[in-house]
Amino acid sequence: MNEELMVLGEAVLKKKEEIARSVHEERMTGVFMTEREKKEFKAIEPTIINSRIELVALLGQGIRDGADQAGILNDVENWGKEKAAFFFNLGVPLDEALKDTSYYRRLIWNVIEEEATASKMTAASIFKLISIFDPLLDHAVYYFSLTYVQAHQKTLENAKTAFLELSVPVVPLLKGVGVLPLIGNIDTERSRLLMEKTLEQSVDLKLTHLIFDVSGVQIVDTMVADQLFKVMDALSLIGVEPIITGIRPEVAQTMITLGLNINGIKVRANLHQAFNELRVLKKQ
Repeated sequence: MNEELMVLGEAVLKKKEEIARSVHEERMTGVFMTEREKKEFKAIEPTIINSRIELVALLGQGIRDGADQAGILNDVENWGKEKAAFFFNLGVPLDEALKDTSYYRRLIWNVIEEEATASKMTAASIFKLISIFDPLLDHAVYYFSLTYVQAHQKTLENAKTAFLELSVPVVPLLKGVGVLPLIGNIDTERSRLLMEKTLEQSVDLKLTHLIFDVSGVQIVDTMVADQLFKVMDALSLIGVEPIITGIRPEVAQTMITLGLNINGIKVRANLHQAFNELRVLKKQ
């Protein structure tokens, strides 16, 4: 083990709290916060400072124990993942969180330079130090960024799923009668959800008739029509009669041009017409 690196690593470890607090103070200089934000930040500030101390300590250990990188790399990776989740939940943007990197690098190097000059470190040790310290800090940044981005993607996926589920609302009108207002484009993912949720809700609501109001659908192509027909066929199999309303003139023209066959499917001009017919039917 390189004794000079051990000395430098110990120097960083000895000053880990001082370095971490300097990073924190410089990072927060000029940051504007409202009184409410200041109060909220004060509650979590000790946790943030402790996370800074942890990283400085890990970097110091990596310098000191340069010959044993496997264990420290795993510890740095875990730090990056854990702190990324913490800062993501706080709502801190990734670019803002990554600004800390330059402060860690500069302030730790200040300590290293001071100790290296005092101990007249050899050039070989300097190069060895560089080969350990920079990749180790980059390793922390990589896993911090990776975990943050994954958390962001998961949030987007959850939001998209929630949105899609809300875009397939079967609304009960009368006993046994529901309406499904379709708005916007129907892509592959939405069509899959359309099949799944429509069948589920039709069974839950004990429907005998389901009106598909497509007045909000701007474009109908063969894929969209095929998916709608599959849903209607599936509904027929569970005893629910589908009715289409609100086909726009331009959509009707497109359907004719595409040669789409809607024979066997009940079509009405609008939701009001279909509703009135079903209301009379239910009274009989």
